[in-house]
Amino acid sequence: MAENSAIEWTHHTFNPWIGCTKVGPGCDNCYAADLATVRLGVKWGPGEERRHTAASTWKQPRAWNRKAAAAGIRYRVFCASLADVFDNEVPAEWRAELFQLIRETPHLDWLLVTKRIGNVAKMADVAGGLPGNVWLGATIVNQLEADRDIPKLLQTNGPRFRFLSMEPLLAEVNIEPWLNPDLTCQGCDDGEGYGNRCASDRVPRGEQCPWNRAVQIVTDHGPYSDDGEPASVTCDVRTLDWVIAGGESGPHARPMHPDWARSLRDQCEETGVPFLFKQWGEFSDFDHIGMDWNDLPDRIRGRQQFIGGKAMVQIGKKRAGRLLDGVQHDGYPEGASA
Repeated sequence: MAENSAIEWTHHTFNPWIGCTKVGPGCDNCYAADLATVRLGVKWGPGEERRHTAASTWKQPRAWNRKAAAAGIRYRVFCASLADVFDNEVPAEWRAELFQLIRETPHLDWLLVTKRIGNVAKMADVAGGLPGNVWLGATIVNQLEADRDIPKLLQTNGPRFRFLSMEPLLAEVNIEPWLNPDLTCQGCDDGEGYGNRCASDRVPRGEQCPWNRAVQIVTDHGPYSDDGEPASVTCDVRTLDWVIAGGESGPHARPMHPDWARSLRDQCEETGVPFLFKQWGEFSDFDHIGMDWNDLPDRIRGRQQFIGGKAMVQIGKKRAGRLLDGVQHDGYPEGASA
């Protein structure tokens, strides 16, 4: 656990337990799996026992909470960097214990990032509801995951903010439908449903729309209910509050095309959604490092991969840095401590 985390978007990290199972392409080179197995002796995978961390570890957030209260600020805590809070193989009582700790540390913002966003609503309900100081994030690495999981994230009730952790970014991803409310909700057409980009299940005629936008339901009698009264309702059109993106690090890292990161940056800028570029990862392109091939050190020669016609060079995470077109992007949701 880290008192002062090296992760760019959080102040502290806390692991209530250790262990997980790989569930998607973003997990292929999981640093946590290697660290947990080699250093901590916790085996990764289905059927393997998750290890609850020590009581001394669980005391740390209370100390951070006292410091935050005294300083009049809020600390961000990345919860479960070596696990997934919504892992099916974690005992429900552990999750209830964690949620109680979160409620008892109101000066902390708890960032829960999951690859199992579809589990959140049910598991949170069993644990007494999602605490209001939770920022809920879904890991998204490609378009398939975006189309499948972002609507589930937006449907989940309770978090202070909803965000994406797009690391490792493995493809170009269009997230604009969930950044722009005019695209997220296409309005009630005939009183029986919504446009295909709405992050809600279809709502039958006569039931209240779950989105917070003023609309009129069109019925057989025009924009009125069957009893002749106006059928205006309030809708809650939810959009993403924050987007984090970055390339992959580690010895087996896959390169990230610069245009993939630029696309996310531009989508966020156009819709006013905060964007944080975490890192390039192990690879960078020649334009970014400002070198010609002939200028590269001998130890780096040969460490290049082509992706989308772009030559990417494996120069290491530290040297690649986190500047995107010369700019460091450190956006946060409004009201968050910097």
